[in-house]
Order: sequence, then structure tokens, then C-alpha cells
Amino acid sequence: MTTPTRLYDVYIFDLDGTVYLGDSLLPTAGETITRLRALGKRTVFLSNNPTQTREQYAQKLTNLGLPTPAKDVINSSLVMVNFLRQTMPGARPYVVGESSLCQELEQNGFQLAQTVTETDVVIASFDRTFTYHKLQVAFDAIRRGARFVATNADRYCPVPGGGEPDAAAIIAAIEACTNTPVEAVVGKPSAYMAETILQLVGLPPAHCLMTGDRLETDVRLGLEAGMAAALTLTGATTMTDLQHTAVFPTYILHQLADLIPTPHV
Repeated sequence: MTTPTRLYDVYIFDLDGTVYLGDSLLPTAGETITRLRALGKRTVFLSNNPTQTREQYAQKLTNLGLPTPAKDVINSSLVMVNFLRQTMPGARPYVVGESSLCQELEQNGFQLAQTVTETDVVIASFDRTFTYHKLQVAFDAIRRGARFVATNADRYCPVPGGGEPDAAAIIAAIEACTNTPVEAVVGKPSAYMAETILQLVGLPPAHCLMTGDRLETDVRLGLEAGMAAALTLTGATTMTDLQHTAVFPTYILHQLADLIPTPHV
């Protein structure tokens, strides 16, 4: 088991399966984050899940005893806004997703498409309100030439007692009927999300430690961005999984408390 022997300036945390599960903090998460803050370290929170706004995530952390401003939360909705501004300014997106993603786009000046002819780009996302009508509009719009992007490609979202099918299922449905691969996925582990993180913290990657419970999203994002990456065994990944992966973390944690070297505990 390899754990950190030094402190970093910025600690970036995945949320579901890393800091909390459902409405409860995971063991040692609260005291670890509180201790890092007391040591003068920046804490930033990251989620691929666009079904809550950054304000809602910040409020949830605050309610759990970790006061957090919305500016210290990055979700895939924010990264999608940045991506569209850079690559398709003025585009009218049709959202196969939930109201929180729509709200983030509208608050940042995007006019949402409601019909096929209005649609410049289809956005696939985690959508628990997915209907055949949404699939039909996405199908028709892409066949008419609309671009096709996604917030994230997680297969499932961890919840107490199991999981919920995530955006990978929505992407697969649209790809299957249109025979069109998704053009870009902006959430973890993409360079788009890494860029958003580094712009927020204003420090080089070597000053940052990314911590999460998934190898292919959290750990891979950190490593590919030039950060150290810690895998916590509190969520989706087990020690057995590490025997069958090409993505190997800098550190492996049984719990978040392992982030803090002994002299600083």
C-alpha cells in the first residue's frame, strides 16, 4: 500500500464514492478535508454527475459539515459550457439530460433547442427522465447534421445499495440508432476537465493531487494532466481491480485519512 509522504498545495476530490455516498460522508472524509484546510491547503471538488448544479453540490457539502463555496466545485455541466464557448459559440443545444444541465447552459447564455430544426448540437448526459421522444429528436437532429457531444461517459452512478445507469447508456442509445460516434466527452478523464481544474487553481499540475474511487476517470485524469493521483478503495474499485489495469495510481488509500502523512496528522 503506497500512501503520500508529502503534502500538496491543492487537493482535488471526486465526490460520489470518495467524499460521500448518498447523503452521508464516507469514514474519515470530513476530518481529513477539514485537516487539510487547517494546514492551508486548497480543496476542490469534482463530479462527472450533471444532475446537480455546482450550487447544489456546494450546499450538500456544507450541510455535511464541510462549508464549500460553489466556485470550488467543478461538474461536467460547467465543463460543457466552457467547451461550447470555445468550439461552438452561439450553438443551440438539444439536451438529452436533466434540468440542472439545462439551467447551467441557459444561465451562461445558451438558447436551448426544442425542435429538430433548431438543433445545432445534441448533448447526451446522465438522464433519469430519458424518453423515446428525446431519442427521436436526437436521432433526427444528428441525421440532419447536428453535432453530437456528451457531458460524461460513466456507465453507472454509485448510490447506496448499488447504482443507477449513467450517461454511457444514453450515449450508446444515440450512437446505436444514428450510427454516429460521440464527437467529444468533456467530463473526466478528458483534457477539457483537467484544463478547467488547472485554470481554477492557478497552479502547475505538480502542485495538485487528484483523489477518486475510479481508475478510468479519476486516476486517469490526474495522471494524464501531470498530477499525482490517489485511488481510494471506498467506492467503485477494489484491490482485485488493480491486478487488471494499465492505469496505476500514484497512491492507494484505504480511506481518505491516508492522504495526510503521519507527521501532519
